[in-house]
Amino acid sequence: MVGTALFFLFAGFAIMCAISMVYHKNPLYSAISLVGVFISLSCIYVTLAAPFIAAVQILIYAGAIMVLVVFVIMLLNLDDDRPLNRLRYLYAIGGGLGVVLLAQTLFVFYAVLRAPNQPVDPNTSAGKTLTIGQAMYTEYLLPVEIVGVLLMMAIIGSVMLARRLSQPQLELVVEREEELRGEDD
Repeated sequence: MVGTALFFLFAGFAIMCAISMVYHKNPLYSAISLVGVFISLSCIYVTLAAPFIAAVQILIYAGAIMVLVVFVIMLLNLDDDRPLNRLRYLYAIGGGLGVVLLAQTLFVFYAVLRAPNQPVDPNTSAGKTLTIGQAMYTEYLLPVEIVGVLLMMAIIGSVMLARRLSQPQLELVVEREEELRGEDD
């Protein structure tokens, strides 16, 4: 009973944050609302006894990916745009697709209620952090190491791409900044 109440609480919070994400015109507010969706999904994973997936949800999606999204938003420096009146027909299409999504949700809810309840074996440890760690560093050690090397290569490549200025140009920028700061004093 408590698990069901927590599920509906976190699911409602996820839906509210998702609506807020779509509603806001400022992309930074939308990104913050998306973090709320990720956190509520992580809480749902905890109620489903999947702590590893919950931790990954917070660390990877709400942490790393959203930091990248916020950096891109700030680098793009998006200004407020004028509303497009020529795309008003999309509101009707979106409303129709929303009704279809609601019908699918109600069908899944009905199908889950009609499904027979299977007893849960408490001895199974699928999805636990210990078994995932044991599998990663015994059976799947080579793929984990390959992914680590690929991620390191991606980091090195991104650093090389980010270095746009050569050394003389960088020194000119630093000298100009020092001159501007000297004028303010």
